[in-house]
Amino acid sequence: MELKQSTFVKHKLPCPSCGGSDPVSMNNDGSAKCFSCGTFFTDYKNPKGTAPAKKVNSTSYLNAYTGTTGSLTDRNISEKTANKYGVRVVYNSDGSIAEHIYPYYNSNEIVAVKTRYVTNKSFRVSGTYEGTGLFGEQLYGKSKLPLTITEGECDAMSVVDLGIKSAVVSIKRGSAGAVRDIRDSIEFVESFDKVIICFDNDKAGRKAARDVARILKPGKAKIMQLPNGYKDANDMLNNKRFAEFTKAWFEAKTYTPSGILELSSKKDNWLKREIKESIAFPYEGLNQKLYGLRKNELLTLTGGTGLGKSSVVRELEHWLIKQTDDNIGIMALEENWQRTADGIVSIEANDRLYINEIRDRYNEEDLSKLFDSTIQEGRVFIHSHLGVHDIDEIFSKLRYMIVGCECKWVIIDHLHMLVSSLTDGDERRGIDLLMTKLRSLVEETGVGMILVSHLRRVAGDAGHERGVQVSLSHLRGSQSIAQLSDSVVAVERNQQADDVAEANTTVVRVLKSRYTGYTGYACSLTYDADTGRLSELTDEDTFENEETLF
Repeated sequence: MELKQSTFVKHKLPCPSCGGSDPVSMNNDGSAKCFSCGTFFTDYKNPKGTAPAKKVNSTSYLNAYTGTTGSLTDRNISEKTANKYGVRVVYNSDGSIAEHIYPYYNSNEIVAVKTRYVTNKSFRVSGTYEGTGLFGEQLYGKSKLPLTITEGECDAMSVVDLGIKSAVVSIKRGSAGAVRDIRDSIEFVESFDKVIICFDNDKAGRKAARDVARILKPGKAKIMQLPNGYKDANDMLNNKRFAEFTKAWFEAKTYTPSGILELSSKKDNWLKREIKESIAFPYEGLNQKLYGLRKNELLTLTGGTGLGKSSVVRELEHWLIKQTDDNIGIMALEENWQRTADGIVSIEANDRLYINEIRDRYNEEDLSKLFDSTIQEGRVFIHSHLGVHDIDEIFSKLRYMIVGCECKWVIIDHLHMLVSSLTDGDERRGIDLLMTKLRSLVEETGVGMILVSHLRRVAGDAGHERGVQVSLSHLRGSQSIAQLSDSVVAVERNQQADDVAEANTTVVRVLKSRYTGYTGYACSLTYDADTGRLSELTDEDTFENEETLF
């Protein structure tokens, strides 16, 4: 029995039955066929009238398997290769090719025939795909050759004519039905040690290739990346890109899910990786623990209220300005730009210029020289107003500092000021969100970030202002501060000590160092009330037992 002929007038329509985005072709009488799930629509615009495709006599393909043997001149496919796959052609009266006839087998018996109409690129299927293998599957038994899978019949034959030594097959239903087709032939596909997927070089083809690779044994599937400008294997054959196709075939990458790497492929990157440049701290004890400051890392500085965090930050800001040629960004959320400038220039002057009575000792020329030697034009960028109004605005400014102003180092003082603008009482959740955003910003831009964080109050009478030793558990609000920081440095000081030297001595302790792994006591800094400077104590014997300080 011959199938009723209809003319497809619309193609690549979505399927209401299987959800495919483009597997449906509609006839001129309003009926339609999904070539992914096989559903036949008696009225495509009224899918409630949908019915399964009518079963046809198993010999119906005989009426469709017509034509003669010959080369597919419209696709530059040789007669030898077309004969190998059993493909026939139907000619127009002028000798041009009107139709391609592709046979599909169940074992060694043809049970379905796909007819492709060259003029409008439509097709129809006679017989049934049920039980059929991939196009060309009947040609290959157990083989030591790799298997190449393409998205279309002409692409499969093109791979052969491009000279690739491989078993070559094609899926039946296009990208939308790729996974289903491979599942139907999974034993055949898995019998090959290596499978190269060569689907169309478009969004749908790339997605289908990944979907197919996921269902195969891990490490078996390789996905080809065709050169830019070429849609598929037949396109490369038509343009005689033999060498380029062969190169792409051999360089096909083993598929691994996103985020999973086959580590041996990274050997060259590992051997030739970029060396992380370290900038020394102004304090040797910190250098011994952390091996310096590095870009693309997030360092969190923490300590109790009034124990010297801001003084340490000022020293680091000035140090980065003087020791590097990098641009520096400063976001001090609890002070205005003048106070920030006062702090930095005071370190340059080795004097407390933020106190009016001391500043008055300098004339304008001296102050100008101090300012110019520290805050050089185009290098230091400061958040220009007090407080936080909108978290998105703050991150927009941070990104502008890093990208627009090319700041390689950014100092944020402090985290909990940002949190207060973000959440209504749920501090832990706010910190988790902010730390994730800050960590992402560091990874994305490669900036070196110094973040100031507060501590929670500890139980008992002896708080941090009395010199209680800090641990990671004291970080206020969330453990994400410790988890997402590369380094955590704490300052400790007994500001209530009767001994003046002890009250003015700050212990610097490393709580975390992802880079070196070294933690614990780093150094002690003494505060000079005359200059406002912190300097490292070098007589380490005095601090052999650091606990005697408190």
